[in-house]
Amino acid sequence: MLTPTPVAAVPPASPYAAVFIDFENVYYFLKNHYLDPQDPHDYALDLVRALRDSLKREQGLDSLVLNAYADFDKIPTGPQGPLYLMGVSTRNVLGTDHKNAADMQLCIDALEVLYTRPAIGTFVLVAGDRDYIPVLQHLRRQARQVKVVGFRESVSGDLLQMLGQEHFIDARELLPAERLKALEDHRAARLRQGEEVRRLREQGMAGVQTAAARQAAQDAAASGATLAGNAPAPALARPSVPARPSLMEQLLQEPPATFAPVRRIIRDDERRCLEFLLEQMQRFAGQHGAPEIWASPFLRRLTDVLPELPDWERRQLLSQLRDAGAVRLEKREGEPHPFSVILVNYQHPDVRELNPGPVEEK
Repeated sequence: MLTPTPVAAVPPASPYAAVFIDFENVYYFLKNHYLDPQDPHDYALDLVRALRDSLKREQGLDSLVLNAYADFDKIPTGPQGPLYLMGVSTRNVLGTDHKNAADMQLCIDALEVLYTRPAIGTFVLVAGDRDYIPVLQHLRRQARQVKVVGFRESVSGDLLQMLGQEHFIDARELLPAERLKALEDHRAARLRQGEEVRRLREQGMAGVQTAAARQAAQDAAASGATLAGNAPAPALARPSVPARPSLMEQLLQEPPATFAPVRRIIRDDERRCLEFLLEQMQRFAGQHGAPEIWASPFLRRLTDVLPELPDWERRQLLSQLRDAGAVRLEKREGEPHPFSVILVNYQHPDVRELNPGPVEEK
């Protein structure tokens, strides 16, 4: 008589979790998407605290490992102390020129926990880059439960498709309602300010065009009086030395053919780069007698606006704006070596939407 093979018992679900937080990614999303709210690191800390409590309260998971990754030296007011008090270990990882090193360190630590802490059954990643797909797939092949926490705008669609919506936790649902409302109100106020700036800019442009039309009419009247043999009226007499056109007139007269074919700018980082470029043109253009700014100082200042990007990606943004016909780069002879300058196509539709107003002469 054959003895039936015993069926292996299904091991109980592990009550332990490991949480890996790309704190840098969360911080810069809050800062950029909500248009520079006050103390974005506080909102990031609220999110981490709410996630830890939600995992315990709603899923019965005790977070034995809580790690946060960032180049913390670049984040103001130092969130490492509050994270420590929440039981979060911080990994201060310096960025590189080619890849955010925090991503790589997070993946290494996740694999180390996988192979050294077999009691941990759930891995939670507070991140959304598609670069995490290989490590998430590996964790699932090792029979670990995997969850991803993030804001939908910053989470890769490929990652969500691979993981499944049921394993995604929307970060907005974790934030306290009053904190989320404060963020949304701030973003709405900044957008209204932007609309007001655009309206004032359009009014200013209309004023420039009206003044130009009035001057053209006066010039035509003066020319007509001369052809008729009459002396022009003193008020219409033209100066012996033509006045140099204003910088805004130079920008408007810039021949569009010198720029690449126009395409609309839809990527958020390209648009932020263009917006900052226009602010810098407003501030610095004309210091050297021309409506242009030097490329190298601009790229250095761009570091403060897009610190989450490595240098090569910031340079690439400028190339992408050039390919979209929004700007062009020109070489200038100089001492001790030539330098590059940036010129803006003020006829580009996205430039017309974002341009804060006429460039003033210095």
